Formats: sequence, structure tokens, C-alpha cells
Amino acid sequence: MPQHSASAQDIDHVSAALTACLPALHRALDRQVGLDFPHPKPPEAQLALLRHVEAHDGVTVRAAAEALRMKPNNVSALVSQMTEQGLLERRQDPADKRIAHLHLTRTAQQRLTEVADLMGAHLGHALRSLTDGELEALGAALGALRSLTEQLHRPAR
Repeated sequence: MPQHSASAQDIDHVSAALTACLPALHRALDRQVGLDFPHPKPPEAQLALLRHVEAHDGVTVRAAAEALRMKPNNVSALVSQMTEQGLLERRQDPADKRIAHLHLTRTAQQRLTEVADLMGAHLGHALRSLTDGELEALGAALGALRSLTEQLHRPAR
């Protein structure tokens, strides 16, 4: 772990503020997108799986479950639902018929693009309402937020 001069109280304060702020930010953005999305908006677990498959075309259910920190049977159930909805394709592994590789359908690719565009538009609108100082502070924090995200995605020791 890196050494730093922040006190335990400072760390607790930042932790509490992020714990309160990030879910509220996500909910507000999710609501805004839900209002403008012309299709039934997929639940967050489905969106997370779609985004993961988009980034890792051909991923297996087990690998997706590990990456998303979900139980394989829950991901398998999501895959079944999303296959029926025409969002995912399940293709058998030629070497091992028990293994399926996941691929986005064209519909899923289009909807992910629509969601990303809506999120970008809503965030852009909100960001334009901030002061220059607030915008600079958020920009400066992006690297730290990426590092924090990576840290939280690492397996617990």
C-alpha cells in the first residue's frame, strides 16, 4: 500500500462522502436516461453484462461472472433472459460443447450506444452548469477515481 499523509479521519470523511455521492449520482443519471431511452431500459445487472461482453467479445459465462463479481448461476440466468430478448447470442465452444461464448447482437450494440450517448448528453449538460473550478477539480480527480475503481476490483486479500 502506498504511504500517504492523510489522517484516518480524512480517509473516513472521503469514504463517507463518496459512499453517499456516487450512488446518488448514478441513480440521477439512471433516471434521466430511463426517461429518454426509447426502449425498456435494461436493469443495471444486464447493462453491466452487456458492457462486459462488448469489451470482451466471446467471453464465457464463468469468466463474465468472475469479472462482474456475480455468481455464475445468476449470470447464466441473465444470459438466458437476454438471449430470449435478442440482446445476446450464446455460441458453443467447438472444443467443449459445455462451454458457451457470449456475443452481442446488433440490437444490443445499438442500445448500448444509445445508452452511452444519453449518459454523455446528460452528464455533459450537468457539467456545463458547473463553475470552472468545479470542472477542473472533477477533471483532476478522474485519475484518482480510476485508481480507486481498479483497487476495488482487485480480489480481496
